[in-house]
This record gives sequence, C-alpha cells and structure tokens, in this order.
Amino acid sequence: MIDQVSQRQQDILALARLHGRVSVEELAARFEVTPQTIRKDLNELCDSRLLSRIHGGAVVASGVENVSYEARRLVAHGEKRAIGEAAARLIPNSASLFINIGTTTEEVARALGDHEDLLVITNNLNVATLLYRHPKMSLIVAGGPVRRADGAVIGSAAVDFINQFKVDYAVIGASAIDEDGTLLDFDYREVRVARAIIDNARRVILVADKLKLERSAPIRVGHLRELDYFVTDALPSGALREMCAAHRVELVEAGAEAGAHETSDAAE
Repeated sequence: MIDQVSQRQQDILALARLHGRVSVEELAARFEVTPQTIRKDLNELCDSRLLSRIHGGAVVASGVENVSYEARRLVAHGEKRAIGEAAARLIPNSASLFINIGTTTEEVARALGDHEDLLVITNNLNVATLLYRHPKMSLIVAGGPVRRADGAVIGSAAVDFINQFKVDYAVIGASAIDEDGTLLDFDYREVRVARAIIDNARRVILVADKLKLERSAPIRVGHLRELDYFVTDALPSGALREMCAAHRVELVEAGAEAGAHETSDAAE
C-alpha cells in the first residue's frame, strides 16, 4: 500500500512513526504547502489505514501494532505528566501497589518521589530504574523475559510472580479505550500480566490520556467497570463519562485541575 502514496506522504508517514503523531500546521510549514494539501495527504493515508485522524493531525494507525515506546513518550507528554501527578495523589503513604508497563504509568512512578513507606511491585524496568534508589520505598521487580522494545517483563513467569501478592492499588495503562468501555492492548503476553495485576489489587487506577479514545488495539484487557479510578487529562466522551458514574468509577481529569491551578495563580 505504501507504494501507492506520494513521496511527501511517505515522508509524513515516516515522521508519524518517529514521533507518534503529526500536526497539520507543522507539516504545512515543513513541506511548504497549504494546510488543505496536508489534510488531503492525511485523509488519503487514513483511507489506506496507515494513519488515524485526530483533531489537528494524525497518529500512526494502531489496529495491530503499537507505536514505538520512545515515540509514545513524546506524544501528549505534558498531559501524561499531569496525569501521573494526579494519580500519585490518590496513593497514600504506607501503601502497596503494582505499576505495569506504559509511558503514563512511568509518570506516576516519577510523581511518587515524596511518598514514604511504599511497597512497589512492577514488571516495568523503566519504573524500577526510576525508583530503586528511593530510600523510603521498597521495590520488587517481577521476573521473566524482558521485551526489548520497552523494558516490560512479560510471560507466564511474571504472571505467576504477581499472583503471589494482594496489594492496595494497581496502576495500569491501556493502549486504547473503546467507546463501550473496553480497555485494549496489543500484546497478549502483556495483557496476561495486566489481568493478573488487576485481579490481585484492592483498587485499580487506570491512567490514560484522551488520545487513547481515538485509537484501536486488538486484545481485550478488561472493562471500565472494573476500575476504581480513571485518571485522564480530559474525557470528551459523554458515554464513557456516564459509564464511570454508573459503575462508581471516580473520574479525575488532570487537565481540568491544571487549568484551575493556572487560573488561581493568575488571580493571585
């Protein structure tokens, strides 16, 4: 399918794969063409299922394969940082918790720096690197094969290890969230670990930015109704908002919190 697109469209696709997303405004400036021309390019790439359209641009189409981990770190980075800080505030001192793989769950780990007496169990080597020097935190890393693409410890050994614990909180991510509330991911081995984490926690915190509502992935992790908290930057879906209320899932919109803080600071 790639041989049917123009050279500019191939370059756009390469940029999207590198950065995770592209914007109409930036592409128009880069290629010195009109925004209308870029929109036409993006629409054709989306029609070919190479990209998925989002407001103001596009992301790599995600039906069967995820965007690279480094690219995901760059996508919605500020939003993920705010989500991480908001989720960390839900976790008290002296708690036990799982943290699974994901760029947003990493931001939660980063925001736990001021906590004391935490027991953190993770299958995420990036989280372990962030936390292992913390003097007031105990860290346990699941054993098993390491996925080279992102440092995730996956497989049956990791599942068996996690099943030995019952913790206070689970911090999980998802690659996509369907409009019916289904949480989705790409790797069935990672999903098995995520399921074990959900099943062995008293409270489950999902951290995911709003772009996850615009993506798709093939493997079911679970459902919104299994959560206790959903921490996001914003939730534009009325259906998912109603679902959170119906299933008593506490919705935390970190973007709204950040806006409130900015308004308060400006008033002062």
